[in-house]
Amino acid sequence: MSQMKSKGSPSLQSIKSLPVDFSFVGSPGNERMMAADSTSGNGTPLTEAEEGYASGNDNVYRNNESPYSRWTEDRTSVGDDGEDLKAVSSFKSLGRLPVDSKWSDTTPYVAKKKLTSWFQLPDGNWELGTILPTSGNETLISFAEGKVLTVDSKNLVPANPDILDGVDDLMQLSYLNEPSVLYNLQYRYDREMIYTKAGPVLVAVNPFKKVPLYGNDYIEAYKRKSVESPHVYAITDTAMREMIRDEVNQSIIISGESGAGKTETAKIAMQYLAALGGGSGIEYEILKTNPILEAFGNAKTLRNNNSSRFGKLIEIHFSETGKLSGAEIQTCKSASNIKVLKFIVCNSGIRKTDLIYLTCMLFPCGSLLSTVLLEKSRVVQLSEGERSYHIFYQLCAGAPPILREKLNLKNANEFNYLRQSNCYSISGVDDAEQFHVVMEAMDIVHVSKEDQESAFAMLAAVLWLGNVSFTVVDSENHVEPVADEGLTNVARLIGCKVEELKLALSTRNMIIRNENIVQKLTLSQAIDTRDALAKSIYSCLFDWLVEQINKSLAVGKRRTGRSISILDIYGFESFERNSFEQFCINYANERLQQHFNRHLFKLEQEEYIYNGIDWTKVDFEDNQDCLNLFEKKPLGLLSLLDEESTFPNGTDMTFANKLKQHLNSNACFRGERGKAFMVSHYAGQVVYDTTGFLEKNRDLLHLDSIQLLSSCTCHLPKAFASSLLTQSEKPVIGALHKSGGADSQKLSVATKFKGQLFQLMQRLEKTTPHFIRCIKPNDVQSPGIYNQGLVLQQLRCCGVLEVVRISRSGFPTKMSHQKFARRYGFLLLDHVASQDPLRVSVAILHQFNILPDMYQVGYTKLFFRTGQIGILEDTRNRTLHGILRVQSSFRGHQVRHYVKDLRRGIATLQSFVRGEKTREEYAVLLERHRAAISIQKQIKGRNRRKRFNNIYEASVLIQSVIRGWMVRRCSGDTGFLQFGGRKGAEQEEVLVKSSFLAEMQRRVLRAEAALREKEEENDVLHQRLQQYENRWSEYELKMKSMEEVWQKQMRSLQSSLSIAKRSLAFDDSRRNSDASTNAIEDSESSYDRGSNFRAQESSGVRRMNAGLSVISRLAEEFEQRSQIFGDDAKFLVEAKSGQVDANLDPDQELRRLRQMFEAWKKDYGSRLRETKVILHKLGNEEGSANKARKSWWGRRNSLRFS
Repeated sequence: MSQMKSKGSPSLQSIKSLPVDFSFVGSPGNERMMAADSTSGNGTPLTEAEEGYASGNDNVYRNNESPYSRWTEDRTSVGDDGEDLKAVSSFKSLGRLPVDSKWSDTTPYVAKKKLTSWFQLPDGNWELGTILPTSGNETLISFAEGKVLTVDSKNLVPANPDILDGVDDLMQLSYLNEPSVLYNLQYRYDREMIYTKAGPVLVAVNPFKKVPLYGNDYIEAYKRKSVESPHVYAITDTAMREMIRDEVNQSIIISGESGAGKTETAKIAMQYLAALGGGSGIEYEILKTNPILEAFGNAKTLRNNNSSRFGKLIEIHFSETGKLSGAEIQTCKSASNIKVLKFIVCNSGIRKTDLIYLTCMLFPCGSLLSTVLLEKSRVVQLSEGERSYHIFYQLCAGAPPILREKLNLKNANEFNYLRQSNCYSISGVDDAEQFHVVMEAMDIVHVSKEDQESAFAMLAAVLWLGNVSFTVVDSENHVEPVADEGLTNVARLIGCKVEELKLALSTRNMIIRNENIVQKLTLSQAIDTRDALAKSIYSCLFDWLVEQINKSLAVGKRRTGRSISILDIYGFESFERNSFEQFCINYANERLQQHFNRHLFKLEQEEYIYNGIDWTKVDFEDNQDCLNLFEKKPLGLLSLLDEESTFPNGTDMTFANKLKQHLNSNACFRGERGKAFMVSHYAGQVVYDTTGFLEKNRDLLHLDSIQLLSSCTCHLPKAFASSLLTQSEKPVIGALHKSGGADSQKLSVATKFKGQLFQLMQRLEKTTPHFIRCIKPNDVQSPGIYNQGLVLQQLRCCGVLEVVRISRSGFPTKMSHQKFARRYGFLLLDHVASQDPLRVSVAILHQFNILPDMYQVGYTKLFFRTGQIGILEDTRNRTLHGILRVQSSFRGHQVRHYVKDLRRGIATLQSFVRGEKTREEYAVLLERHRAAISIQKQIKGRNRRKRFNNIYEASVLIQSVIRGWMVRRCSGDTGFLQFGGRKGAEQEEVLVKSSFLAEMQRRVLRAEAALREKEEENDVLHQRLQQYENRWSEYELKMKSMEEVWQKQMRSLQSSLSIAKRSLAFDDSRRNSDASTNAIEDSESSYDRGSNFRAQESSGVRRMNAGLSVISRLAEEFEQRSQIFGDDAKFLVEAKSGQVDANLDPDQELRRLRQMFEAWKKDYGSRLRETKVILHKLGNEEGSANKARKSWWGRRNSLRFS
């Protein structure tokens, strides 16, 4: 009983869904526990639970247009020659299946060990119990409730031990059967482990909530392979590694029911590739295209709140080092709704061999996004509880006030197209917030604001078209649009006149016998015309939006050969009413399921037979008969649909009757009442209603509507009309075409969709596929609910158990002899004499002790069990990394020696260069210095000669005057003659005084002019210093303060010198005047008095001459020092500014020059003061002498004239 409690499952339903609150209660599993061996001692697989499906006959019908025919025509179909495969005649119901008789072989062992088993009750439920001692064919089993039943041993299915609860790979289960797989998935789902491996297939159960399994930390962990649990990251990483190793394109195919999480899984795979290959920034723009495409291409359905209403294939290209450099979206007009997104790259240069193990060095270099079959009918027609495309509700809820007023938007429930289903919101989704996310994404992919407003105007026009109503104008049910708010808003938004719009919606122009006839439309025809215009505008807007993204991302044009494709296509759909859209979607899923079967079952087993290895055949359910029902010509569903669409009188009822007439004998088809028919798909039986099939297949838009768009003033409708006219080539006759309509399209929607699907399959056939099966755990889209019946149905449809069986009994990894030897041959320790790839391969297997049960050698390839190639790959990677380390160490040793020698050589060369440069600079500086000294000498000599000449001329003049005076005094007589002579002497003295005064004035003027020149020179130097100070702010304050001090001191000295000179000139003139007067007076005075005065006068003249000499020396010293300090300061300024190269410190030399100037200024000032004192004394003495003379002269005159 303890063992039953460990499982804790009262019952497990295989037919009906269990209650919502049902859950397994058991001991927690250990994810890290090692699984038991899945094979018996002789290498054969363990017993199985389910009966094998009958295999089909592949030769019943061969489609010559199959997407696989071109790839298999040169391939030997060895699998078809052994035995005929019998097709499944009808779809298997989900009812109770007989238990495989093989389980009875294990019953005695299970009963002996008292193990647990699954028992299928008469109502179809599976219940876990413990087997008691048995007798005969009957077995006693004890259940958790304590009841004991006697059951037939054939109805028992062994359960796995507790240690295998929650294993991450279903291949590790000891007993592989439906209840064990179902229980294992639920065990993991309850613990938020939503990913489980089923051999090469990843099973992903939608949690309907955020789980902590994503982010940069997880990406780095899977990139370093430090985590090996199942994950989308692991599948993507495996695809990339195999692309590098095998040099073959890869594909990740994501499938599942609607609402199973395919779109989110695709985005997770894209994020992992973007994280591995990012770095250029454009990967962020690429990921931001998802919100735009989801808003315009996804909608809420009854089974999925975010259902993709178009399929897409993302093909990401890689170069050897690839860097993402651009993107482009193309609309393939020949394939209608295909849009292509390309990301381009420029190659750089890493060695090809390095890429084998340096996966992290790869970058995506290009991408191709193909979108298929946008569901246009959802724009105008909705089922109860569903929504139209998200963008309509986002626009109504989140448009800014200015945009809302410009488009005259209302609430979503006020538009007829949106209120058909009475569903306006999604639980947990804020449409207003999502609208801002879409606008931000448009900004990131560089869709301009003007284009965004134009796109939103087209959306608003579509909504207002739904509000256009019609009124009957005559007895023949002819109508015309009501000129209300809806009609005027549509005309304003698309840029046309209201009358033109009214005519386009209510009339039709036809040409009959070269005559133009206007036909009025009935109410139903007018509504169809209105809806067709709305659908066409939205479809063209979707195409245009993809083109805009293409223009913003297109940078390069070149793509490389390596790629990883991610397929995200709409899941299988089955509603209460299934129309043309579900018909196409389910057909696409049938083709995808065939691709799955082909690669995991057909091609795999054909290759086993072709290579002659031992294996256990696994039967699987083939859906080829269902595909034949769709594609067979001329009596297939698609062929009959196109045929009926071309008939002028074809209707949905005639189409349904034709299907029943020609296809009732097909096991996958059954006619229903009225317009309905049933198809047995691989996922279940679906009943389709043919209402609207022909109209949707034709998808006609009248030429009047196209002409209306082309006449609009807005640029988007004109672009739409141009696109529609380009697609219009050959006419397809329809119900309206018989009356002269100009409707035309080259192909029907079904035919174009089939062509797109074939192209998609052909592209996938060139790749190595990796499959992800998404499972929807419940229909209410709520977390934590696990509906076992629903999950079991999806597992059966996906063929998960068959995949696990073929993986356990088969060899999933295979490699040709040549490639194996080339890839791992360098690991051999001993040289193999023969270079035959097969012998080398066998030697490698023996060296690494690969068990014989783990591999088989075929005619052309080696086949390995799961995980065996990983041992060799790990050893190879370690060896290559070791080789790299040895090579890098040796290269580092060489480079270090080279760098040392290079440094020594560079240092020697630099020293030579610096020496030569310094010598050249020194020679130039020396030459400049010598030239400066020479110039200074010349200027100083000229100034000194000029001053000497001036002094000499003044001295000669003074001496001549004095000598003349002395001569005249000695040669003069007495008496009247003396008096007359005295008068003449006085006149001559006056002349002498005047000339002497003029000469002295000239000297003063010259001194002042010299002073002004010095001041001007100082001003010029000051201006130059200010310029240098502006360039070097740090030196500015120092030089400015120094210059101001020097200017003040020089002006002070110059003023002092000027005063001294003027004082000297004045005293000299006064002294000469007084001397002349005193000479006359002395002639009249007595000899004694005259002799005494002459003695005093001669002494005064000598002191005057001494003072004059001191003044001249001071002036000369001032001029000389001023010149020297000015030149030194100018030189230091030039050295500081870099104009002169000098090996000195300008700041230090400036400080020393300032100290020298301060010392000289102090000394010069003291000497100047001393000279002033002497001059003052001389002035006082001369003043007293003059007073004596005046008094004597006064007394003499008074005596003379008394």
